[in-house]
Amino acid sequence: MNTEEQIAHFREVYATVRAEIGRVMVGQDVVVDGTLTAILGGGHVLLEGVPGLGKTLLVRTLSEVLDLSFSRIQFTPDLMPADILGTNLVMETPEGRRQFEFQKGPVFANLVLADEINRATPKTQSAMLEAMQERQVTAGGAIRPLPKPFFVLATQNPIDQEGTYPLPEAQLDRFFFKLVVGYPTRDELTEVLNRTTEGNQAPPSKVLDGPGLQAMQQLVRGVPIATHVKDYAVRLVLATHPKTDTAAAITNQYLRFGSSPRGAQVLILAGKVRALTEGRFNVSFDDIAAVAPATFRHRLIPNFEADAEGVTTDLMITQILNDVPRDATVTA
Repeated sequence: MNTEEQIAHFREVYATVRAEIGRVMVGQDVVVDGTLTAILGGGHVLLEGVPGLGKTLLVRTLSEVLDLSFSRIQFTPDLMPADILGTNLVMETPEGRRQFEFQKGPVFANLVLADEINRATPKTQSAMLEAMQERQVTAGGAIRPLPKPFFVLATQNPIDQEGTYPLPEAQLDRFFFKLVVGYPTRDELTEVLNRTTEGNQAPPSKVLDGPGLQAMQQLVRGVPIATHVKDYAVRLVLATHPKTDTAAAITNQYLRFGSSPRGAQVLILAGKVRALTEGRFNVSFDDIAAVAPATFRHRLIPNFEADAEGVTTDLMITQILNDVPRDATVTA
């Protein structure tokens, strides 16, 4: 296929996946689009919201539509790393001998739902770090590769709720996007009740498989980005670094730490996905700006003054986007 045909095919598959998810999920368009963008960009997603808003339902529906192997890990305070990764067990062979055999944990799946990840202790949360970054785990005395493709979609209750542990910054940075799941509108809640309390709901159809998804990911990485657009992404990241020459005014006042270089990588990849969904084979300034909130939301660490004055990271991101000029020759 030529480039135009590839773009058309990408958009068609994306729209079909969205439609199938919409047969199960009501509303939450921003969350669904953000999750698909992260998956097509090859990254993990952190979904934050109070219980009962459909976070788990979204992940389960994705596994069905994308035809990926799926496992669910319910994070609890007593969950141990071996419960996630797996462990060596003593097994008896047909000859009557005993030997160690590695029993894989639930992390060995294409799509892993880490449900209520912030209810587990930091020790257990850290067990996901190598898996999320390296797509492999060290367990049973050996390095074991995870299936391809591999994604972690984690749900998190707001950290001010009782019985939760804030995720460490190193683990937060490994999430491609952080998406906030809000309450449904009146019409959406009515539709939820219609679907869930009247009759049986038909399951979604399978649209993609693992190889098909990986082909779409390859197309994403092939989308060109102009030097001046890439520079805009770089300047956005640099504007989040407090006490530097490139910092935005609000950054110096309210941030302890800014985005890592991984944030710049996410801006570019997510911008490429958005460009393809818009039918373009090039990344624009608007693409970068549109994906900035979900990219930076969990990578900016507020200081005490921000917490005391109720200045949220989303507000800071909005101000940074206003302060950083798209044309590098223009003074903010």
